[in-house]
Amino acid sequence: MSGTVVVLGGRSEIGIAVAERLVAGGARTVVLAARRSAELDEQEARLRAAGATEVDRVEFDADDVARHREVLDGIVERHGELGVVVTAFGILGDQRRAEAHADHALEIVHTDYVAHVSVLTELANLLRAQRGGSLVVFSSVAGVRVRRANYVYGSAKAGLDGFASGLADALAGSGVRLLLVRPGFVVGRMTEGMDPAPFSSTPDQVADATVKALRKGRGEVWVPGVLRPVFFVMRHLPRAIWRRLPR
Repeated sequence: MSGTVVVLGGRSEIGIAVAERLVAGGARTVVLAARRSAELDEQEARLRAAGATEVDRVEFDADDVARHREVLDGIVERHGELGVVVTAFGILGDQRRAEAHADHALEIVHTDYVAHVSVLTELANLLRAQRGGSLVVFSSVAGVRVRRANYVYGSAKAGLDGFASGLADALAGSGVRLLLVRPGFVVGRMTEGMDPAPFSSTPDQVADATVKALRKGRGEVWVPGVLRPVFFVMRHLPRAIWRRLPR
């Protein structure tokens, strides 16, 4: 798969793993956009080892929505048309803290939902103008049916899932594709110290499934695939049972 790859959230383990696979498949330029972009030596080294000939680091604060278009325009100015853009930023947050402090609840929702709405809207307009390109959006099974144990994070993911689904429909016929990825619990840096949930996966497994779905032109993918029928059933559990389920 050719064209410039942009990872918004350049420290993301999943985002980097996706970019590695895209580089191996033909892409040669990767843009890593993140805060403290000067500290992305490890990520750049991984991508160059995978075959990238150019890795551009861009300062990007997802929460600074006023600068989203400026950052994206700068990337296009330096690298031309975009091939694949991966929105890989986000925070898990602390549910207990969010229940006690509204400012933390808003922090989670702003990063995981509001910031995505902003940057995806800008990206959709850019890719429409170039008449092509792909967006990869990471939702979560946490947003399929929000659970008591992580309802602040889950509600943000539910909003993102709905927004991305609608955006995908709006992009139909434009030449721009959107792949919505719904992983379950991912064992990695973001969940370090937590007990893995059933049907857990690794960043590499999520990346494998994502790139496979992207190359097949699919609109959504569950990781692992067994979660799709599992959540079909879980949607219909009585609320009295649902609220007692752990994370």
